[in-house]
Amino acid sequence: MTQPAARVLTITAASLLALTGSALLARPGGFGGPGWGPEPRWSSSPSRTAPSLEGTIDVARFRAEGVDPAAIAKGAIAVIAMPSGPAEGPSEMPDARFTATFAAAVEGQLVNSGYRIVPGADAGDQIAEVRIVRVEAVPAEEKHKPLSGSMTMGVSNRGSMMGMALQYDGSKPRPALIATRLETRVRDRVTGQVLWEGRAQLYSRDGDERWNDDRIAARLAAALFAGYPNRTGEGRERR
Repeated sequence: MTQPAARVLTITAASLLALTGSALLARPGGFGGPGWGPEPRWSSSPSRTAPSLEGTIDVARFRAEGVDPAAIAKGAIAVIAMPSGPAEGPSEMPDARFTATFAAAVEGQLVNSGYRIVPGADAGDQIAEVRIVRVEAVPAEEKHKPLSGSMTMGVSNRGSMMGMALQYDGSKPRPALIATRLETRVRDRVTGQVLWEGRAQLYSRDGDERWNDDRIAARLAAALFAGYPNRTGEGRERR
């Protein structure tokens, strides 16, 4: 007697997009050299196999050799836009309101570190140059097919059989993953010597209301100046 055709239904959840970052690279060009360029090159390409980096921050800080930390975080300092160079490109953020949001976050951290903020590059003892870069790290996902799968058939001396495997994906495509990077360089106003510099980068989903410009600026500035000016090196801050 022929057995009824077997039917197998399997439902699998959609794979989650995830990222990983490699250890931060050493300062290109040496301390105090040209800018890092418009792209966040100090992390490897995100991977789909590691835990998500959304909301985490990678940080790198450098202090000039021979500079006494106690001599840095004091006196008056002016916060200005970092001068553009040939490496900079369209991924920089020239919008005045956007730049002002990040400059204000940096000023707040400098005040907490012991500085007094003054206006203009011609005033104060030191100058903090600020640059913001925002790029699309991972494109938005394409629209998912709700159902996909395969069917197999076979015949034996006991009859025929059929197997079907279906995959159901009810998730919405993820928006693009955006990398926002804050760079700051502290110089002596008279000599122009770079005393300290650092960068901090955060990944967030495009359009995510939890990560508006104000919150991103505050998180990046707080992470960048944590332990300033004594703390140096590389690290990662998780949510």
